[in-house]
Amino acid sequence: MERLTTLHIDKESHKFSAAHYTIFSADSRERLHGHNYSVSVRIVAPVGDNGLSADYNVYKSHLKILCDSLDEYVLLAGNSPFQEIEKDGPYYRVKFDRDEMLFLQSDTQVLPILNATIEEFSHLLLRRLLERCVEEDLREIELCVASGAGQRASSIWKC
Repeated sequence: MERLTTLHIDKESHKFSAAHYTIFSADSRERLHGHNYSVSVRIVAPVGDNGLSADYNVYKSHLKILCDSLDEYVLLAGNSPFQEIEKDGPYYRVKFDRDEMLFLQSDTQVLPILNATIEEFSHLLLRRLLERCVEEDLREIELCVASGAGQRASSIWKC
């Protein structure tokens, strides 16, 4: 019988601060605000003959890189059907309902997501983690993004 173990990586360094707004409908959205997000991962893998299952250091370093890539930006949902985003000189010009907003491109990331939510951030970061590293024997990875104590969402990849 295969012996599986679950590794949990939840480090203080796996965090990012970002501004966003959630879109509720074609004419309703939150005001721009920010969160201190934290990112954790759960990895299910078989235990090898050497008593190890997955290299913590590989995942810790990749999670840190992913978090740093989003830190201190305004995060916009580039795939939302309810807003238009276009480049305008050094700005992104965002049109939502009757609102028009300008964000410096150097301070903003337009992400390939439907909405700037923890559900979408967890899916995006999981995809990016899987592009960077997946060890051959992994069975499952769950990546969780929290926007504060008691409020988090996760996305799961299964082999």
